[in-house]
Amino acid sequence: MKFKYGKIFLLGFGFFGVSVIWSVYNAFVPLFLANKFNFAPWLIGLFMTFDNIAALFIQPPVGAWSDRLRSKMGRRMPFILIGAPVGAIAFGLIPIAAVPALFVACTSTLLLSMAFWRTPVVALMPDITPSQYRSQANGIINLMGGVGTIIASLAGSTLYEINIAFPFWMGSVLVILAALLVFIFIKEPKQYEEGEKEPNMFQSLKEVAQDKDKSGLRILLAIFFWFLAYTGIEAFLTLYATKQLGIPDGDAGRMMGHIGLFFVLFALVAGILGSRIGRRVTISIGIVAMAALILFIALLPAGLLSTTLTKLPVLGTIRVINLFLMGAGVAWAFININSFPMVVDLTTAARIGTFTGLYYLFSTLSAIVGPNLNGWIVQFSGGNYNAMMFVSPFFLVVALILMLGVRRGEAATQEDNAQITAMKAIKIEVPD
Repeated sequence: MKFKYGKIFLLGFGFFGVSVIWSVYNAFVPLFLANKFNFAPWLIGLFMTFDNIAALFIQPPVGAWSDRLRSKMGRRMPFILIGAPVGAIAFGLIPIAAVPALFVACTSTLLLSMAFWRTPVVALMPDITPSQYRSQANGIINLMGGVGTIIASLAGSTLYEINIAFPFWMGSVLVILAALLVFIFIKEPKQYEEGEKEPNMFQSLKEVAQDKDKSGLRILLAIFFWFLAYTGIEAFLTLYATKQLGIPDGDAGRMMGHIGLFFVLFALVAGILGSRIGRRVTISIGIVAMAALILFIALLPAGLLSTTLTKLPVLGTIRVINLFLMGAGVAWAFININSFPMVVDLTTAARIGTFTGLYYLFSTLSAIVGPNLNGWIVQFSGGNYNAMMFVSPFFLVVALILMLGVRRGEAATQEDNAQITAMKAIKIEVPD
């Protein structure tokens, strides 16, 4: 199996499509809920976790299912070809839903369909990438995802100012195009590593929990806590900007684009750094930086954070808070780019989909807890959206403590891979 940058870039269009959908969804659906349907903050927080609740029950078993599936199109591709079109249609109907019941029906269909194809498209990366290149490959994949976030947040915000439906329709078209590009240009491996009886996801989780050095469990728990810190703020960022800082809706929608831009700029850097100094060290640097940046946002006065510095083409108005968010984008790249490769390098090729499901199990659980927790924090603080900024650094510190005890999950060398292949060829048991 050879590493080809061009193939990974093409595969990245799958993650590009996913990012476009969720960036538009996270930026503008909270505004619909607050301004169109008059939802309370705690109810907005609950609603914004429905996608993660759907993912919690769908993504892990779908990942394990895709490991076992054998079809002419491959084991991952059928999920993509079913989930992407259905999700695109439902997404395009969200902004024109005039009553809550229709709005919920559209969003529910979107959530189920997106959960159905996300794990298989992500699992394709380790399928076609040797272990020692997975941090770089994940950097490319997330670079493409970041491009999707930028397009959705920046172009989407401009389109939103013209017509609130336009960013959603843009997302629908782009996700279908992305899925078609993956289908046309990515060919799955014709041969799969087979196990006599591979454990399912919950059996695999039990193995991870019972492992002596606890590295796998520590990584998964760390993922839970840093996503808890990130997703809780992400779900309320536009409301924080509009209600706490007095920033217009369009500029608030662009904030995730600024995070995404710097995530993209440093995605490849994060992957290369992870392969040079180690994934654990790179992640730890990112955790410390992000905790510090969010704490600064919490402590600085709203008047200073909302101060306009300049106006730039495409990026729009740059305020003081945008500088901190850009830095957070860099830190998030250091964390996010290297975490998924650490998880899949805990196992064998036959169980990549299953361990991808474990990754999403823990990240999804945190994405359920985070918005709900922040919704109640805002509710109990009398509508003070800044209160949630004090909680996030605490969770990042917990994640850092967990990462300090991790001893496995670094990239395997070519020599390691050759030795494992030889051992399996003569049927010597190789530990995961």
